[in-house]
Amino acid sequence: MTKIPATVITGFLGSGKTTLIRHLLQNAGGRRLAVIVNEFGDVGVDGEILRGCGVATGAQDIVELANGCICCTVADDFLPTMAKLLDRETPPEHILIETSGLALPKPLLKAFAWPDVRTRATVDAVIAVIDAAAVAEGRFAADEAALAALRADPDLDHETPLEELFEEQLGSADLIVLNKTDIIDAPRLDRVERDVLAAARPGVGVMRACQGRLDPAALLGLGLCAEDDLDSRPSHHESEADHDHDDFESFVLRTGVIGAAEPLAARLSEIIARHDVLRLKGVVAVGGKSARLIVQAVGPRIETYYDRRWRDDEPRASRLVVIGEKGLARAEIEAALTAALR
Repeated sequence: MTKIPATVITGFLGSGKTTLIRHLLQNAGGRRLAVIVNEFGDVGVDGEILRGCGVATGAQDIVELANGCICCTVADDFLPTMAKLLDRETPPEHILIETSGLALPKPLLKAFAWPDVRTRATVDAVIAVIDAAAVAEGRFAADEAALAALRADPDLDHETPLEELFEEQLGSADLIVLNKTDIIDAPRLDRVERDVLAAARPGVGVMRACQGRLDPAALLGLGLCAEDDLDSRPSHHESEADHDHDDFESFVLRTGVIGAAEPLAARLSEIIARHDVLRLKGVVAVGGKSARLIVQAVGPRIETYYDRRWRDDEPRASRLVVIGEKGLARAEIEAALTAALR
């Protein structure tokens, strides 16, 4: 029996994984795709964004795992979910797995060696999506020397969990997508590509993308059987028991309809910078607008766009997810966001 291919799409917070998957769904060419989405915290925003991308993928084909990081809940959540997809009378032709931005890829690859999965599914490839502009700015860079040169404070301690996670994702990748190339100049993009390749395994390919727009034929159907090649994928954490997220925290802010969308990005950018928020994303209801406003922010850069129309049976409300390192000034951020979302 032919194994069903699964593509693991990893990448740091805000790198553009969900945007890339949206593009794949919108350009599936009739192929039956299923998506497993894992977010940091029980928030469900990425699944909502994917369901609203305007394609024929049914709600049953987008499965959310929100009980913890996928690499830490493989046995409890991921394996039963895979079994349900594979047991369908008409199973998907390809499975896309979007990991949390804080997930280690290797425990997930090891899960494909389990007997219930190994005979029926294979890891087609591991794709690491990289925010090229963020790396160029010294955020989540893998090259410590380059990071030290880019950051203003030479005494800053660069041995952070952020960099370690970044290295883990690069170390497991078969293909690296340098995303957001439209907001970085050519010399810096070339430097980022050199630095990323230096941190990756030998022979790993690199593709450049703007908003995740790449030919699905270049990303799917690579047939690499990554689960059979674990030894070449280095990891600081050889067991998920060594990995925790105590250095990160998240919360969800829920509010009502805002008056106008135009000043929102500037207001959010100021809040993010003041409180050193790593990632902000969500759905906003704008007065007088029939469609949902999607907000995606990483560092000071914010993207907003309208996706689908609000359904008659759903409440028009705003929901933003805030992710940062431990010690977020939650009360202050909530107050500032509430004031901005008016």
